[in-house]
Amino acid sequence: MKKVLLCTFIFMGFIMSAQEKTIQEQVDYLLTQLTLEEKVSLCSGRDDWSSQPIERLDIPWIWMADGPHGLRRAPATNKAGYGDQHPATCFPTASALSATWDVDLIYQIGKALGEECQALGVNVLLGPGVNIKRSVLGGRNFEYFSEDPVLSGELGAAYINGVQDQGVGTSLKHYVANNVETMRMFMNSDVDKRTLHEIYLTPFEIAVKKAQPWTVMACYNRVRGEYGTQSPYLLTDILKKDWGFEGIVISDWFAVIDRVKALEAGMHIEMPRVSDVNDNILLQAAQSGELDETVLNNRVRDILTVVLKAKSLEKADVDQKVKEHHAFARKVAGEAITLLKNDHQVLPLSKKKYKKIAIIGEFAKSPRYQGNGSSEVKPTQLDKVWDILDQEYGKGINYTFAQGYSLKDDLDVSLIEEAVQVASDADIAIVMAGLPLSYESEGIDRKHIDMPISHNKLIEAIAQKQQNTVVVLTNGSAVAMPWANKVEGIVEAWLGGQAGAGAVADVLFGKVNPSGKLAETFPVKLQDTPASFNFPGEQGNVLYGERIFVGYRYYDEKQIEPLFPFGYGLSYTQFEYTDMKVSANEITDRDVLEVKVTVKNTGSVEGKEIVQLYVTDKECTLQRPKKELKKFAKVSLAPGESKELTFQLEKRDFSYYDAKRDRWIAESGEFVIAAAASSRDIRKSARIVLNSTQQIPLMVDEYTFVKELWDHEQTRALLKEYFPNWIKGWTPEGKSMDEANIPGFFLEHPIIKFPYITHNEITHQQVKELIERCKNMTYTPQVIKFKDVENVSF
Repeated sequence: MKKVLLCTFIFMGFIMSAQEKTIQEQVDYLLTQLTLEEKVSLCSGRDDWSSQPIERLDIPWIWMADGPHGLRRAPATNKAGYGDQHPATCFPTASALSATWDVDLIYQIGKALGEECQALGVNVLLGPGVNIKRSVLGGRNFEYFSEDPVLSGELGAAYINGVQDQGVGTSLKHYVANNVETMRMFMNSDVDKRTLHEIYLTPFEIAVKKAQPWTVMACYNRVRGEYGTQSPYLLTDILKKDWGFEGIVISDWFAVIDRVKALEAGMHIEMPRVSDVNDNILLQAAQSGELDETVLNNRVRDILTVVLKAKSLEKADVDQKVKEHHAFARKVAGEAITLLKNDHQVLPLSKKKYKKIAIIGEFAKSPRYQGNGSSEVKPTQLDKVWDILDQEYGKGINYTFAQGYSLKDDLDVSLIEEAVQVASDADIAIVMAGLPLSYESEGIDRKHIDMPISHNKLIEAIAQKQQNTVVVLTNGSAVAMPWANKVEGIVEAWLGGQAGAGAVADVLFGKVNPSGKLAETFPVKLQDTPASFNFPGEQGNVLYGERIFVGYRYYDEKQIEPLFPFGYGLSYTQFEYTDMKVSANEITDRDVLEVKVTVKNTGSVEGKEIVQLYVTDKECTLQRPKKELKKFAKVSLAPGESKELTFQLEKRDFSYYDAKRDRWIAESGEFVIAAAASSRDIRKSARIVLNSTQQIPLMVDEYTFVKELWDHEQTRALLKEYFPNWIKGWTPEGKSMDEANIPGFFLEHPIIKFPYITHNEITHQQVKELIERCKNMTYTPQVIKFKDVENVSF
């Protein structure tokens, strides 16, 4: 049997390689047949949603469509498709999906989306979005995964693999640092290089390396002064050369500024088709020699490869699986729901505990289930909490309802009195509240994190009269909860998609044990957030002043207590972390550290726990966060059951990005590995020592501080060679020059000043010589500790 399987795999691999070879042979031939005008035309879309075909050469077109959480396929490629798109399954939005922390589940979502794309003739799905949630005010936060780069990247990779395993491409977006909707067509993301790499590029890097999306979508905004659509550093140096991206880059819709620069930088297709103007600009540049035709040929080669691949993987007569996917969407929404508070075990509901249940809030009958903008999906059906409760959980329970607020008028509080009366007459009140559709949208940022006044006042009023008050939230991102200490239960239901209402009912009644955890920090107030002083920016520039301290990294550093921390979420059961082991107490950066954590369900019902592994660098040459998420896993446990989870940590998990040297550096030192239930709930930890074997350049120039040269053995020898008398002047009698007590005042001067500091013992010419001799020197990175010396008074 094993031999048969082996032969089958070998045969399938042969077919795959033969197919790829055939595509490449077709591409090579087509490049010899295309005219210059045709090559240029292929670098623009045909219309709103399709690529440009060349009928003369039988070059087909492919269909691209929106839909990170559900397919938004227009009725035709030249139609916008807002409101008249084909019905498709509306899954929970990315902010909900990320709360599952479940890469296997996200893969299955991708698979379902890929199946629907095949059923509706779509070749490339425009998603996922892995941009970091830098600010809670980001208008598009519902469409992105997390404030953490590792969580965002891993979920993005799983999503891409799920879609593309169905023969449908994805478009990883919006590359990169697209974190604000205000002035998004011009805004400059003013972010330092280290922060860019550690926080904002990392999720894209993980997704590209682990999943190879067919396309990457370049952003609207500028990054460090250069438009994302025309940045050679981003599109070629990083994406292609450093990460090995094999696909094509397409623009966000109407994002291109300079058509020639964009193509030269590494962008392939401008979307959608704008007019003949940009094509003519490109054509004239190619005809005049301003644009090297070799560059054009390389872009066209990549485009043809993706187009022919997409067409070769199309499937006929694929079932959209409408009913199956609706049921799956309900399961997904249930996995995403996050229990934030459950005092006195007010939940789950049951007819034994509560005979009369008040359902308060218009959301119960008019659900908000998705975000606003280009990701809007026309659902195949739409469930409502009130209907689900009545149909599936109505036996033996008396439900009452009050509207509570008006979704048409946020300031209308006239419905509260009636709602309070209905809630008072019940055994428990379930208040459905949150953010109306207008509060979160592509194209605009939020001005605050408050829910409507009518929602907050409703909750406050009911909590005064009904001890058993549970709030079920509908929102795409964090909200303030001034009433949090006055209610017994808080259920974060997110934007749960078309079947989210069923998931809410399932969790409320305990059919589903909630297992979601926050992928973003919920602050007490806006002023507590990292970007509060630098969002949305001004005069076309947004300063990333918090640097690497995004999300929980900032709250840790500033010692701010959030409303609910990153990674937090309750369950109807309890989990104990009983053991933690590391494979070695001392490793090098070439080793893989194995970390084992045992988790036990100590409660009475089956549940799922999300184990988070954080790494702390105890002391570093550069400033680093208190801890950083590096690994995570979700495990299902029956009552009393234990499971051991295994994680592997590698060099990158201990590294920081050195912007001066443009590389990741794993510095020797002590690290703490922590297994946690949230960023603020560390359960087990272990300490290890890392011994770096890296050899990195010294990067010495005339403005390098002398203290940096003094604290490296190689360069200290040069200092002793060039100005020994000056050093001896600070050396105690009978001691070597290595023990010189040079005042910090002088150590903190650049070497260019030392001709006059040493009274010309080292000349300006010799300074240049010293620098040249340093150029080929390397060192092993370790924490550099300078002597505690007092500055000299003058």
